[in-house]
Amino acid sequence: MPDSSPSDVNARHTAEFLRVKGLAERGVASAQHSLGFMYVNGQGVPRNDELAVAWYRMAASSGLAQAQYNLGVMYQKGQGVAQDLGQARHWYTLAAQQGYAQAQYNLGWLYAKGQGVPTDVQQAMHWFSLAAEQGDPGAQHNLAMIYEGGKGVAQDIGKAVEWYRKAAEQNYARSQFNLALRYDSGQLSGKPGGQGGERDVQQALQWFRKAAEQGYAPAQFNLGLRYDKGQGLPQDSEKAILWYARAGEQGHASSQFNLGLIYDAGHGVAHNPGLALQWFRKAAEQGHAGAQDNLGLRYEHGQGVEQDYAAAAHWYGQAAKQGFAGAQYHLAQLLDSGHGVAQDPAAALDWYRKAAEQGHLRAQFDLALRYENGQMSGQTGGQTGRAGVKQDLVQARYWYRQAADQDYAPAQYALGQLLDRDDSGTVDPRQAYDWYRRASDQGHALAQFALGLRYDSGHGIGRDYEAAHFWYLCAARQGHARAQFNIGVMYASGQGVVRDLVEAYAWLHRAGAAGLAAANSYIQRVAARMEPALLAQAHRHVGAA
Repeated sequence: MPDSSPSDVNARHTAEFLRVKGLAERGVASAQHSLGFMYVNGQGVPRNDELAVAWYRMAASSGLAQAQYNLGVMYQKGQGVAQDLGQARHWYTLAAQQGYAQAQYNLGWLYAKGQGVPTDVQQAMHWFSLAAEQGDPGAQHNLAMIYEGGKGVAQDIGKAVEWYRKAAEQNYARSQFNLALRYDSGQLSGKPGGQGGERDVQQALQWFRKAAEQGYAPAQFNLGLRYDKGQGLPQDSEKAILWYARAGEQGHASSQFNLGLIYDAGHGVAHNPGLALQWFRKAAEQGHAGAQDNLGLRYEHGQGVEQDYAAAAHWYGQAAKQGFAGAQYHLAQLLDSGHGVAQDPAAALDWYRKAAEQGHLRAQFDLALRYENGQMSGQTGGQTGRAGVKQDLVQARYWYRQAADQDYAPAQYALGQLLDRDDSGTVDPRQAYDWYRRASDQGHALAQFALGLRYDSGHGIGRDYEAAHFWYLCAARQGHARAQFNIGVMYASGQGVVRDLVEAYAWLHRAGAAGLAAANSYIQRVAARMEPALLAQAHRHVGAA
């Protein structure tokens, strides 16, 4: 049978409208409700919300529950009538008392949110329960959330899971997602209503996928994340992108941000900085702090966009206000240097502190530097003596310690230096040694040299020339000029190592080439002690190096 033409459909709708309108005008409540519905949806007649409200009211006044519910919806939305949550509650109540499940659900929602009525969890539970018992999945989900949260009612995870499961089995995506989370966290034993037990990743994935396939963005993000990281599923960047994109196109900011990360890193896909920037911007414009900080970095350094310090400061500021430590640190640097914003040492110090208090390593270290030196600029060539912070070695030691405890080698070395310079008589020299050692073990050349000096001089530890030679050598190999000089001297004198004038000459030559003046005079003394053949060998050794 051929499809009806649009004109035939419009004609049929018009005829149906006239038929219903005739019944409605004769006082048939169901027809009055149907006529209101036609006006709301523009079926057979131009849409008219005001007339819809009028016909809904007639049917509702006759006691028709569905009309009472729809009239409540119009008042709640302010559609065709001024918004009035009190009137919405009134009409929902009348329909709910007749057992109309959707009205019971909406009435429960008003009580749960305190919209048009004082917040009343008990009333919310009462109406949600009635709707839930009739199989309304939204009410079942909300009832589960109340039991899970334990606000205004004794927390009962078992009941929460039971209601989540009932709604999930009706394909209610939010409940499927919540059920998946509980399987993933090990809150379920695998039995209905059960709680406690081992994680069941496969059950979690099953429910995540059901919710994701219905378009529920948080589930799509979760599934994308698992493909992205290879958690419970084989790592698959293409599938990760598929699910992230579906969520991202719905405005899910974390998915947009992760898409940006994938394209930026070229992780499993072609590196695409332009596409990465698009996704970062989408997430940033929705308030995603990580994306805002990322966008700020791009503007600051001109990565994929024209360098713009003011734009960088804007995006850092947006993320910093949300408490994102990295952005707080980056904003502090701009305020410190006056790039893109008016230079403001006091504001910079405040942002450094906020980031440092959240455990940001570089912020802790830079804050300590400022307290140690009594300055605001930690940048190369920064000016000292600006307003904002006075020298405070107690504060400097505190912040160095915070970063040092996170195994940040520069902070460990700096803390060792502060302890070394403490002349109060209250500091055990061994403390400085311990911090130098931790930094040295991470390859920090300055700390290795400092450790060599301690063994060389016996300061705070037993003198040990072999150990001194070892640590000097570690620093010297990284280009530390004074360590190279000391190694040369030790080879020349046979201190802590077998005497070797060729090695001595070579290390002293390196130190001299690095600009250490003392090495040039000392190398002449070493050369004077060498036979011509040995000196020639030393020259060849230096040339080969």
